[in-house]
Amino acid sequence: MTTETISGAQATDTLSGAFIGGRWVAGRGGHFEVRSPHKGPVHTVSRCNAEDVAEAVSAAKQAQPKWAATSVVERVEVLNRYHQLILEHAEEIAQMVTLETGKTINETREELWEYTAPAYQRAAEEILRFKGQTFPSTQERTNNKRLVLNHRPIGVVAVIAPYNFPTDISSIAIAHALAAGNTVVWKPSEYAPRSCAMVAELAEQAGVPAGVLNVIQGLGDAGAALVESDDVDGIFFTGSTATGMKIAERAGLKKLLLELGGDGPQIVLADADVDAAVAGAITGSFYLAGQVCTSAERILVHQDIYDEFVEKFESAIRKLNIGDPHDPATDMGPLCNETTLHRVRNHVADAVSRGARAIQHGPEEGLFYPATMLLDVPLDADIMKHETFGPVIPVIKIHNAQEAIDIANSSGLGLVASLWTKDLATAWRVAEALPHGAVNINESNNFWDQLAPFGGAGKSGVGRELATNFFDTFMEPKLLVFDLGDGVRGGRRTSNAW
Repeated sequence: MTTETISGAQATDTLSGAFIGGRWVAGRGGHFEVRSPHKGPVHTVSRCNAEDVAEAVSAAKQAQPKWAATSVVERVEVLNRYHQLILEHAEEIAQMVTLETGKTINETREELWEYTAPAYQRAAEEILRFKGQTFPSTQERTNNKRLVLNHRPIGVVAVIAPYNFPTDISSIAIAHALAAGNTVVWKPSEYAPRSCAMVAELAEQAGVPAGVLNVIQGLGDAGAALVESDDVDGIFFTGSTATGMKIAERAGLKKLLLELGGDGPQIVLADADVDAAVAGAITGSFYLAGQVCTSAERILVHQDIYDEFVEKFESAIRKLNIGDPHDPATDMGPLCNETTLHRVRNHVADAVSRGARAIQHGPEEGLFYPATMLLDVPLDADIMKHETFGPVIPVIKIHNAQEAIDIANSSGLGLVASLWTKDLATAWRVAEALPHGAVNINESNNFWDQLAPFGGAGKSGVGRELATNFFDTFMEPKLLVFDLGDGVRGGRRTSNAW
């Protein structure tokens, strides 16, 4: 194709570069290679530097006032078209997510059909229901004041997304930001750049104006430049606690919505349905090879049912089909990258060196790591204090609910906990004692609802996403105070003003 200069950047092929001001352009930072966890190198993507980031932010800032002035109905129509377009292209995008990240094809189809596409429809519905308030005047003995609270978009929102749900988590943020009248600069994960570019490519066809959605591709330096930009007004980030803390340090007074790491306690009490708890543990521990912030990170089982649980859990683990992520029969694929694999191996080695026993099923080659249950793990092992984010789960024997609460509360994280018991009072008391943003009763850690508040406490994040909760962060409350000035005092008319 013929290249042309666009504000200093060169035009490039669709999907291989950045999307700035409605055009696909080559980044100034060279290229980076994308490697499939299962198939090796698959493509290269143009890498953005700080100049590209500044250009994308500038395009978003210039486009924002006009987009905010667009009627809510028009924005809703755009989002609904975006929803339909993603559904139409869901299979090809899902195949790309599997290629780039190693997620099983069943997991990526679920991501596209159940989460990514509907995010735009849900955001459209939610903005139609997002209401203001009126307040009585309480400072003066007058009926002249009218106090009205409404909301305005904050401006430019940076969306920095992880690799485990590359199109879903991004789309939640993008859809709600656009619904509110903000514009977006999106930095996808470097492990899934083309999957995300395929979603962004549909924006123009959906009717998203140039500059309203921009995409920069790159590594950590691009994300840092986006966080530090004076023209970015809010930041949505999902990822590790360590990176989230760095963002918080650098963000200044920007609005933040940070969804960070989890410690995933699954507590199984003596009266639990053991078979159901085992099924929940399989989903909680090995869905997406454990690379989910909500995953079960330790299972705390009452001593009365511990042996039964371990026996049945091991049997269920050995039934997992671990292999080619493109095969619909596969239950668990490889890990996404070497960094994750290195951490998983280190956590297992540390636990074993302290006396733990590993029970494993599946290959350990390339980026594949076996589904692993650890027994006899001491509480001071690394895996009991830090998120593993992989297919490894310690199973700990407990004596009572209070012991489980103490262990569950020891990490400083608090995203999602899971509790298994048949007793309503116990469920209520234990759930109240856990600091987590959500406690799933008789349900896997890896359960969430797209219209319920989602987020964590402590080191697991700041704020809540999904539904109108997103608007609470990325819309600014604005109070309008009217003095009617028409001579009414204490309910009595003192002039002929009306």
